[in-house]
Amino acid sequence: MTPDAFRRLALSLPEAVEVGHMGHPDFRVNGRIFATLAYPDEGHGMVKLTPEQQEAFVSAEPRVFFPVKGGWGLKGATLVRLHDARIKSLRVALAAAWQNLAPPKLWREETPRATKKAGATRPRPPRKR
Repeated sequence: MTPDAFRRLALSLPEAVEVGHMGHPDFRVNGRIFATLAYPDEGHGMVKLTPEQQEAFVSAEPRVFFPVKGGWGLKGATLVRLHDARIKSLRVALAAAWQNLAPPKLWREETPRATKKAGATRPRPPRKR
């Protein structure tokens, strides 16, 4: 995974925009940050998950996802090691982070009908291997 691929995936989400924040790019929906790039360095990104989502992603792929140190990590801020990340897993993580902050009307409109019929409202984290 490259930083440009992370950027493309983040910006592919509806109404996602890139803004600079504290010296690195961040990605926002509805004015709120759902992901950052090059934090803490060029080889990483961050997705803003719930603590429960974070636990699922870290358990499934501990080489790729791990909590940010300190209080932000306890609240769900999750680092992504880009070198080890797969597009499919990162796409799911970014979508979860995006949906956590997007207005409900927006993500409901973007959820495929088949998913709605099945009762799912949020992307599922990857399965444990």
